Amino acid sequence: MAESARPLTDPTDDAPFLGVARSATGKRWALRPVDERLALTLAQRLDLPESVGRALAARGIGPDEAEAFLEPTLRRDLPDPSHLKDMDRAVERLVRAIRDGERIAVFGDYDVDGATSSALLVRFFRAVGAEILPYIPDRMAEGYGPNLPALENLKRDQGIDVAITVDCGITAFDALEGAAAIGLDMLVVDHHVAEPRLPKAVAVVNPNRLDDDSQHGQMAAVGVTFLLVVALNKALREAGWYGDARAEPNLMQWLDLVALGTVCDVVPLTGVNRALVAQGLKVMAQRRNPGLRALADVARVDRAPGTYHAGFLMGPRVNAGGRVGESDLGVRLLATEDEGLAAELARRLDVYNQERQEIERQCLDQAIEAVEGGEGVSEGLVYASAPGWHPGVIGIVAGRLKERYNRPACVVALDDEGVGKGSGRSVDGVDLGAAVIAARQSDLLLNGGGHRMAAGFTLAPGGGDAFRAFLEERIMAQVGPGGIVPTLTLDGALHVAGASLDLARALDRLQPFGPGNAEPRFAVTDARVVQADVVGRDHVRVILSGGDGGRVKAIAFRCADQPLGQLLLCAKGGAPIHIAGRVRADNWQGREEPQLMIDDAAG
Repeated sequence: MAESARPLTDPTDDAPFLGVARSATGKRWALRPVDERLALTLAQRLDLPESVGRALAARGIGPDEAEAFLEPTLRRDLPDPSHLKDMDRAVERLVRAIRDGERIAVFGDYDVDGATSSALLVRFFRAVGAEILPYIPDRMAEGYGPNLPALENLKRDQGIDVAITVDCGITAFDALEGAAAIGLDMLVVDHHVAEPRLPKAVAVVNPNRLDDDSQHGQMAAVGVTFLLVVALNKALREAGWYGDARAEPNLMQWLDLVALGTVCDVVPLTGVNRALVAQGLKVMAQRRNPGLRALADVARVDRAPGTYHAGFLMGPRVNAGGRVGESDLGVRLLATEDEGLAAELARRLDVYNQERQEIERQCLDQAIEAVEGGEGVSEGLVYASAPGWHPGVIGIVAGRLKERYNRPACVVALDDEGVGKGSGRSVDGVDLGAAVIAARQSDLLLNGGGHRMAAGFTLAPGGGDAFRAFLEERIMAQVGPGGIVPTLTLDGALHVAGASLDLARALDRLQPFGPGNAEPRFAVTDARVVQADVVGRDHVRVILSGGDGGRVKAIAFRCADQPLGQLLLCAKGGAPIHIAGRVRADNWQGREEPQLMIDDAAG
């Protein structure tokens, strides 16, 4: 079959796949190991192309799990919320607050996970006849997480009795101790890596508590918040809260928020996360949430949304408010029922997103110049710092540097007093969050935390060199003597004709894609570039043809000035090359055809 993913190389040997030891992006190509008999069994049993059966088998899916994997359900995958430590304690306190009419606030992070978590609580409390005040800190003025002045304001000026932190709070020791001293009851709902010491609170709900044996530490904060809502709804039902005057809400209506936050926080899309996102995207497609509907319209999402639309079109606009604009715009948009307000807020976030893109471009150009001028590439780390950079974009810039240099990256924005606000992004095999926490525990940071793939931190003036040396030592200890070997893992090889619409549609059944369920990537072998040009902002668009008569359009993003883009442009009319990418169905003006999203190439 033309679409078959041919192994071509024994995955058990040390040879790079297709002989590509160093590609245009500097990577070694590797074939994802797989049981070929299992792959064939899956393909035949599920009526799938062999390449899709191979992709399933390579992801550890056996015959008994395949149907459940292809059709994830919350009925099967959602855990009992009470298995999390302190969940029942948090629910008991909130039931009492709702019943007694106490004033409640939610203190959320300014990113998408925090905004969706906060909006979920606002919508739930509103539905059960209670009010909850959302508070999102200003990134520039207040920084990340709970701060005592804000909590004092909530208690003193807003009359708040109970405050729930979402997507933050697990290391806010001083702020929460201060809150307890003024009589503000705190509930922490978080998912970031915890320390042996826990903050002072009525309840700390976090599957990543060191004393919690939960198997669901991969959940985003909005997933943990959804479990809180499930448990609280059950407790209110048992307490007789619902009746003729007050109907019990349908919690499934808010899964669109859960899907958006889960995708945008880049957590593994396995297990319960996969079910939450799969079902949540279906709810999102119904366009019932006015804020999400307006957001999709300004982002020009004109089809049923997938993880790409959530993660790269809608999420960045929600984030833009916290990065360069007004931090509470995201939660206000996602929580409102006012169509006019939703349209206005979505437009404002779209403008902020354009501003964010320009600020990001300038910061990235300066960071690359600094790095390549000798400041910042070592064997295990890319590190760039400068005064004047906007703290709201350094996380995105760190991600770009990670992609460009194939190693963990940290970017630090220094203020006028030399205090550094930093953000880091990691690669597979390096737990950056653990390294940052260890640095803070070693008094090298004023603050810091995160998870395996991302971290944030605050540096005292003059502390950059010591912190950087500490990180490099920790990273190299994790990766071992061989160092970081940038690798692109592929699911097989195709002829050009194999990159077909039928294959794209079959691969779509493996959605949702993300960490833990990577979108299958294939090497399209011996492809001739018959057309190549630069489109948009540094994207390279090509037409590929093969000796089998196949022809497919393809595109590589943000690479016109990089080796990948140059190879594609120079290969026009030349010898065949290998191209690595993902096969997708592209809809344009009512016509559907296959398209290859190019990740890499080798001459």
